[in-house]
Amino acid sequence: MNDIAIKRRGLMLVLSSPSGAGKTTLSRSLLENDSGIALSVSATTRPPRPGEIEGKDYFFVSNEAFGLMVNRSQFLEHAKVFGNYYGTPRAPVEEALARGSDVLFDIDWQGTQQLRQNAEADVVSIFILPPSTQELERRLYARAQDSAQVAAGRMAKAADEMSHWAEYDYIIVNQHLEHSKAKLRAILDAERLKRARQVGLDEFVKGLREGL
Repeated sequence: MNDIAIKRRGLMLVLSSPSGAGKTTLSRSLLENDSGIALSVSATTRPPRPGEIEGKDYFFVSNEAFGLMVNRSQFLEHAKVFGNYYGTPRAPVEEALARGSDVLFDIDWQGTQQLRQNAEADVVSIFILPPSTQELERRLYARAQDSAQVAAGRMAKAADEMSHWAEYDYIIVNQHLEHSKAKLRAILDAERLKRARQVGLDEFVKGLREGL
């Protein structure tokens, strides 16, 4: 028997965490195992790196074009990072939500605040915490891509990032990766079932009452 398909509005799933808490690993797992959610593609003013594809990795735009998009309120959130601008274009996200697809955001607490200001009803936010400071430090220093200096800088920033945990809808303490994956999956499943997001329920229930 096929599942009954009820029209649904998509949601914006936000994952935030200090570096090393496991956000990227959880995001990749979700994207690999759920065809109904896709990673948000940001616009940026920085030049493309080798292998990056326009429209898949980023939308590459000039400083002038980015400024025009800001002035026209075409971003859901935007920020300047290390001298370059990054932002989430509004139109592709809203189109995805309207057709019932979900969009995953890997952003910090500042970007999350902007998303809430611009699309509160569509946002589901999750903050990923490490099981301990010692484990966070171990993970950071174990990452081959980071120098000791970079890892120390990330540790110094982690305390400030973690102070924003109370601004999020859900908290996952990422002690055991498989357990955290299951918790993330449960949150997404429950949020998809919320009555307000199932915009086709009126029509479906009407059909039931009419004996269809």
